[in-house]
Amino acid sequence: MAILEIHHVSKFFGGLAANSDVSFSVEEGTIMGLIGPNGAGKTTLFNCITGYYPPSKGEVVFDGRKMNGLDPDAVCRLGMVRTWQKVRPLTNLSVLDNVMVGALCRTHSLKTARRVAMDQLHVVRLAEKAGMLAGALPIGERKRLEVARALATKPKLLLLDEVMGGLNPAESEEIIRLILDIRIEGLTQMVIEHDMKAIMRLSDRIVVLNSGEKLAEGNPHEIVGNPQVIEAYLGPEQ
Repeated sequence: MAILEIHHVSKFFGGLAANSDVSFSVEEGTIMGLIGPNGAGKTTLFNCITGYYPPSKGEVVFDGRKMNGLDPDAVCRLGMVRTWQKVRPLTNLSVLDNVMVGALCRTHSLKTARRVAMDQLHVVRLAEKAGMLAGALPIGERKRLEVARALATKPKLLLLDEVMGGLNPAESEEIIRLILDIRIEGLTQMVIEHDMKAIMRLSDRIVVLNSGEKLAEGNPHEIVGNPQVIEAYLGPEQ
């Protein structure tokens, strides 16, 4: 069953089409990879899906409900949340307090929010740093903190935007393990990522964008052997 349906979504900025007639669906309990060259429109599509940009055309349907016109906070309360390429923790608050901000989406009780936040810090393997200032964390741990803050909102669908960007191989492996652990718990995920080896390991299906349009869709084996995808990444064969 599809938890997310993208129907002919386009997003224009002036005369520029950042996304053009994009359609696909995400099945519940799966990981959908979203890839494409720089400037392909991946983050713009995430913004249209989660309410940060209104689609110029088309519609986004999440869990059977049309999302067009809803603000990001309303989308979050309905169960869809995203992370960001550039993590911006509340640097002068503790790691625990940062995650509590996410938890307070669902409760007005600080006690409950603290419990939920600690649960998610255990999930991302940062529980021992709960009392540390978030600004003191290295980039790899900041990325995991961002995931914990999103998980604390109790989403049905988690959208991860280049969560491995800027990380070394060991830090990236931590994130891969985390994404797979989350998947075991049944949480549906969409992942934007430039590391092709990682996206092939993680994804059940992959959508490829190029110049704002959907270029291809399929399982990892189909995508890695697709001549159009190879050309989009490497350029035409000379």
